[in-house]
Amino acid sequence: MKKTTLTAALTATLIAGAAVAQNVPMVGGAPMFPERNIVENAVNSADHTTLVAAVQAAGLVETLQSAGPFTVFAPVNDAFAALPQDQVAALLEPRNRNRLVEILTCHVVAAEAFSTDIVGMIRDSGGAHPIETVGGCTFTARMVNGRVMIEDEQGRMATVTQADVDQSNGVIHVIDTVLLPDAN
Repeated sequence: MKKTTLTAALTATLIAGAAVAQNVPMVGGAPMFPERNIVENAVNSADHTTLVAAVQAAGLVETLQSAGPFTVFAPVNDAFAALPQDQVAALLEPRNRNRLVEILTCHVVAAEAFSTDIVGMIRDSGGAHPIETVGGCTFTARMVNGRVMIEDEQGRMATVTQADVDQSNGVIHVIDTVLLPDAN
């Protein structure tokens, strides 16, 4: 009888643990725990190694570990690889730190906005909603074929490929394109 009770309790614990694990989204093959901050989670994503290296080179680690709240549009490695061949390497050089900081902070909003919030803002704004970023960029959020798209200041479009990755200090939306400020 005790063995049956122990087995039932163990089974219930395993099922409860599996249910919790299912609620933790995976990004780049790693779980994104909502009790961890943006940096603590991002360093584990195999899809964001270039972004993490750029954040480190720009000296923005402490900022993105702070209380926030932040919304981060997080480009994957392939998004950086799609930039002109030597642009990423040049941005990581110390002499280009200011430009790197500008580009990275244009991926950050000083508020927490989940996809339902963004979709509501797009709808309330008649189909296109301006997004003001920490870096001084103004991007435009739109719905295209049921997906949230972000247009940068150069007219390039990024698709949110994974939304609502909850963090202790905000939310991450994974995107497929590096957002760039106006070229001027």
